[in-house]
Amino acid sequence: MHPDGGRAPGWWPDAAGGLVRVPVMGRSLRIALLSYRSKPHGGGQGVYVRALSRELAELGHRVEVFSGQPYPELDDGVPLTKLPSLDLYREPDPFRIPRLSEFRDRIDVLEYATMCAAGFPEPLTFTLRAARHLLPRAAEFDVVHDNQSLGYGLLKLTRAGLPTVATVHHPIAIDRELELAAAPSLYKKLTLRRWYAFTRMQARVVQQLDAITTVSETSRTDIAKYMGLPASRVDLIPNGIDPGTFAPPAEGQRRESDSILAITSADVPLKGLVHLLEAVAKLRTERPATLTVVGSARPGGPAEAALDRLALHDAVRFTGSVSEEELIGLLQRATVMAIPSLYEGFSLPAIEAMACATPLVTTDAGALPEVVGTRAGLRVKAGDVGELTAALKLVLDSPSLGEQLGRAGRRRVLDNYTWRATAERTAAWYAQTLDRKGPPC
Repeated sequence: MHPDGGRAPGWWPDAAGGLVRVPVMGRSLRIALLSYRSKPHGGGQGVYVRALSRELAELGHRVEVFSGQPYPELDDGVPLTKLPSLDLYREPDPFRIPRLSEFRDRIDVLEYATMCAAGFPEPLTFTLRAARHLLPRAAEFDVVHDNQSLGYGLLKLTRAGLPTVATVHHPIAIDRELELAAAPSLYKKLTLRRWYAFTRMQARVVQQLDAITTVSETSRTDIAKYMGLPASRVDLIPNGIDPGTFAPPAEGQRRESDSILAITSADVPLKGLVHLLEAVAKLRTERPATLTVVGSARPGGPAEAALDRLALHDAVRFTGSVSEEELIGLLQRATVMAIPSLYEGFSLPAIEAMACATPLVTTDAGALPEVVGTRAGLRVKAGDVGELTAALKLVLDSPSLGEQLGRAGRRRVLDNYTWRATAERTAAWYAQTLDRKGPPC
């Protein structure tokens, strides 16, 4: 039995006092959805948690979201349980020093001490808080679904018999590899190795959970390479979009000329933003191209340095965090959307643009060719500024090409990427995982 006398999923008491198998498929499930941070706008974690929880609830399942800061914005009917951290990386004062009165327990001390030692504590400390909260409530849930925190606290749940699964969007060790390659000094490399030390924990934890899913074939291959989990143990469930919300411009609504849009969740080398800035600088030698970046430039970071070096401050606007409504408006007005990433495990911005019939120029990195296909965008070699500049120029010069790419993108989204399909496949994955488990000890 579960802790506190609860039943195990799929197993019900019979008349003799034993347990009898009841098929899980088709039954309403009780789901704890975990996300160590869930930035509501600009960043895939908050989008994934909100959309998946909403669609699962509409399918008749009971979903409760557990999150640290920043907290997600959830739809009506989906409860949020806040598991507050010290919020050491909040804007506008990241790496802040908390007041003594803010420390509540040993987990808070561990979180601050890890930050002081140049590590990133949140995946571990969030899962320790989640386990502390969930263990007394284990009988209330059929399954715990972790959104890539992969901290040691999850193993407390599995040891207690609570089925625990996870989505791995892509191995964070890839981010580590790209940042180390771009690090300008030995000191920076040493600091980055310490910051990304949590990736070793994630590779250990992922081996011991009840099931793993990912969002693309590329990520499935990379999980095997970087985390040592055989591809045969990783299920594939792509992300989605709400095609009724993300839609093409209304009839008669015109796109702005020479307007390039980019969406970046972080100013890091993986996103290739500096390459895009260099391409915009080249374009501006012959046309008044402008770039809008949904996101922020890190103070002293690579994008800010590139803006100074290329004298682009008047041509580039960083929006910071925007609402979904504002994001859709930006997508509908842009002439072209650029995704210059050096790696993507999926790319929600790509399918958001495709749903809005916004033509794409993307790199060939990671899962981008898999997600975008051959007709919804032009593809260039990752890191090649010349190819990126030429592809952007081609779309800016040819409205008919842009319309053709946009129509193909919209069709591809409707055929392959909706949140309802994601939720249906996720619920089936839960059911298959639970049906594989035997009766509780």
